[in-house]
Amino acid sequence: MATSSAVTRTAARPGRPVPTRRTTELVLVLAAVLLAVFGYIEVGVNVDGTVPADAAEYGAALGVLALAAHAVVRWRARYADPLLLPIAVLLNGIGLVVIYRLDRATAGRSAAPTQLLWSGLGVALFIAVVLMVRDHRRLRRYAYVGALAALVLLVLPIFFPPVYGARIWIVIGPLSFQPGEFAKILLAVFFAAYLAVHRDALALTGRRVWRWQLPRGRVFGPVLLIWAAFVGVLVLETDLGMSLLYFGLFVVMLYVATARTGWIAIGLALAALGTVTVGWLSPHVHSRLTDWLDPLGSIAAGKGANQIAQSLFAFAWGGELGTGLGNGHSMLIGFAAKSDFILATIGEELGLTGLIALFLLYALLISRGFRTGIALRDPFGRLLAIGLAAIVGLQVFVVAGGVLALIPLTGMTLPFVAQGGSSVVTNWIIVALLVRMSDIARRPAPEEA
Repeated sequence: MATSSAVTRTAARPGRPVPTRRTTELVLVLAAVLLAVFGYIEVGVNVDGTVPADAAEYGAALGVLALAAHAVVRWRARYADPLLLPIAVLLNGIGLVVIYRLDRATAGRSAAPTQLLWSGLGVALFIAVVLMVRDHRRLRRYAYVGALAALVLLVLPIFFPPVYGARIWIVIGPLSFQPGEFAKILLAVFFAAYLAVHRDALALTGRRVWRWQLPRGRVFGPVLLIWAAFVGVLVLETDLGMSLLYFGLFVVMLYVATARTGWIAIGLALAALGTVTVGWLSPHVHSRLTDWLDPLGSIAAGKGANQIAQSLFAFAWGGELGTGLGNGHSMLIGFAAKSDFILATIGEELGLTGLIALFLLYALLISRGFRTGIALRDPFGRLLAIGLAAIVGLQVFVVAGGVLALIPLTGMTLPFVAQGGSSVVTNWIIVALLVRMSDIARRPAPEEA
């Protein structure tokens, strides 16, 4: 019989070794690199009629990053989920290929080399997290400090000029980054730590109003105040996307902690109310709501197709199989083609098939994060793993919904794929934490001496 341990593990059958699946991970990582290199070559062939001269250098750079990450996982997290790293490598590779393709349509504005440098930094931080975070439960000690640091990170952009109507960037000379991307991880740690302690009080105690059992104010008050402070800052920055992301994370983790479906209904109602309110107060958000309600209205008004209209045209033109990488016209979308509207390029040039494959990759990444959370027995680890996976899921939903005109446009970046150094770095950190937690979840329990 297996003895209990300070680190929570899943049960293993006596006498049966648990496979590490590291060779499987290596094969999938190499396949992901080869697929990305093939896409890079296809862009060159379709645009220039020849293989890009730097295709070997691109493949070598991506391969070195991927193999370095795999080597560290094999060394220090040998029981980690074998799918997390390959999916991250493939998504990052797809993003580099599509950004390179869009670079070819914007002379003098090469973003792919910079994105590769940010990817290298992200992998370096991935390695650092896997090496330094031996036990995820130690993060609980820094939950409140992390929440304060996240709030400071969100306040800082207010003192800088707005970029495309939103104050979410810190710009220092040629460098710029989005601190809200880092704040979302700190906020997930805070919610996991707080809800792990007070989940029973939130679910079972408090005043009953009709069908709803409300939690006590002294238990629910602190977490609600922290959330309100974050959302208040985001409203001042007119950043609808991050506001929806933080609020969605709050509702998902609260539901997981209490198992009360009523929180989802309340969350959706408050999100809708907040969106309408901010849309009425902020001209920037109001214009996005108007475009969402009537995507083709700008054409009828004689102003030409706006971004959402051009995006819908790109999806329609792509059809089932797409036009092929490099053969589309998605740069008609304008300045946001490499950020949130990069999904329109994928839809046009890879078609519905490519979009489904991309969404399946995200779904698999998110489901493995949920599976890791379910396998962990400590409440903090379970909430943190599910919260981190939910961040990726919510961000994909918000971006895809906006570009497809299902919800108002938010201006967020598609995880791993869209241009944005802050985004790709934080997503690598999220995957590193999930890798570390999945290693603990899958690690066999020690046999009794």
